[in-house]
Amino acid sequence: MLMLTDFDGDRLYAALLARDPSYEGHAYVGVTTTGIFCRLTCPARKPKRENVEFFGDLSACLDAGYRPCKRCRPLDAPDHPLIGPLMARMDAEPERRWRESDLVELGYDPSTVRRVFRRKFGMTFLQVARARRLGTAAKRLAREEAVIEAQLDAGYESGSGFREAFRKLIGAAPRMAKGQGVLAADWIDTPIGPMIAIADEVRLHLLEFNDRKALRSEIDRLVERQGRPVVHARTEPIETMAAALKAYFAGQAGLPDLPVGDHGTAFEKDVWRALAGIPLGDTRTYGQIAAGLGRPTATRAVARANGKNQLALLLPCHRVIGADGTLTGYAGGLWRKKWLLEHERRMIAKKGGQA
Repeated sequence: MLMLTDFDGDRLYAALLARDPSYEGHAYVGVTTTGIFCRLTCPARKPKRENVEFFGDLSACLDAGYRPCKRCRPLDAPDHPLIGPLMARMDAEPERRWRESDLVELGYDPSTVRRVFRRKFGMTFLQVARARRLGTAAKRLAREEAVIEAQLDAGYESGSGFREAFRKLIGAAPRMAKGQGVLAADWIDTPIGPMIAIADEVRLHLLEFNDRKALRSEIDRLVERQGRPVVHARTEPIETMAAALKAYFAGQAGLPDLPVGDHGTAFEKDVWRALAGIPLGDTRTYGQIAAGLGRPTATRAVARANGKNQLALLLPCHRVIGADGTLTGYAGGLWRKKWLLEHERRMIAKKGGQA
């Protein structure tokens, strides 16, 4: 795959104007004013240079929230007969949550569909559909449009379905419980999906987006470390966090310094304190954090410690970027990281540059 780092945007824009076929399959253009992405050979009227951005693969276009052009149809693959019809169905129902059983009902063999789509796009049909759905949602949020229903963000089609999944995640029947003998867990709805909060009566121990892949193991480690079970309840730290998140997502204030659990190694705690010191609307690289800790060669260790942070947003690891300015891995999803950084920049702009 040809990487976009091998050439600049001006060169790609010239190729777009010339409808240069040499970039076919290696570069795509997203038009920011329409939310559409195209092949560079698209016959449509060419946008202005300032209204485009370029991508090296289809998944990046979908993750960024762009919809495929209906003229050049970048997702179509005429060399295989099943791709066109399936992409047409996706076009007709862009927010549908596709399952393999849906493919079976349409008369397709799921394994064949997986193989064909992975060979053409590097993604399965279900992954393409999911990336497109999440990318569209992120785009709407970035434009401050309608908030997505929390349970739909979580991938559940009903509130009861989400609650049942939450109960299974926590591993205990929901009941109110107070005291030092247990840890309380509840979810907090946000515009970019529900977050799971776990706390005792005094301190917050975990705050994560509910679809983080490692969440189950994080909770297990927390229970083992604390020696206390987790039950469905809401203690004062969770109430405080819920109110703080409401103000944060409304663009009214940054998140406060709250009492949190004493977890991690000494080095990890140093990194987390450095995260907490990154101002709202600003970013740092892993190398800058390592240098600030007096360990300039510990960039990889900083990255590992960053990934072990269990207090998303409160310890803002989304403000850490790559040395080249790119958005690097984020457990909550790169689309969320992009949304959060844009949200915080808008907050600073509205306050006239005052954090």
